[in-house]
Amino acid sequence: MARSSAADVDGYLADITGDRAEALARLRELCRAELTGFTETIAHGMPAYTRAGTPEIAFADQKQYISLYLMRSDVVEAFADRLAGQDMGKGCLRFRKPRTIDYDLVRDLLAAVAAAPGKIC
Repeated sequence: MARSSAADVDGYLADITGDRAEALARLRELCRAELTGFTETIAHGMPAYTRAGTPEIAFADQKQYISLYLMRSDVVEAFADRLAGQDMGKGCLRFRKPRTIDYDLVRDLLAAVAAAPGKIC
């Protein structure tokens, strides 16, 4: 999906079809469950979760994969061992197939982000 022009996350997800729709809806559920006190918004054309106006997590449906953006370098460093086998860019965890998403890892990453503010990459 190209950058979305959706006004909100419901609109963003409504444009997704197939197995990616289910995966992105599940990512949203995890974000909403773990990121208490965060604001759900659309930033840079994708769902994002902000604390005090600063985005710390986002996800997106890309052409070749689903992305989870971890904008907290301290969390990425703390999870280096668990992220070692994952397809990672700088602050971006990529899932080429929805069925490969490790939701337990995602939940743990989100919980670590929610635990305390930290340095944004």
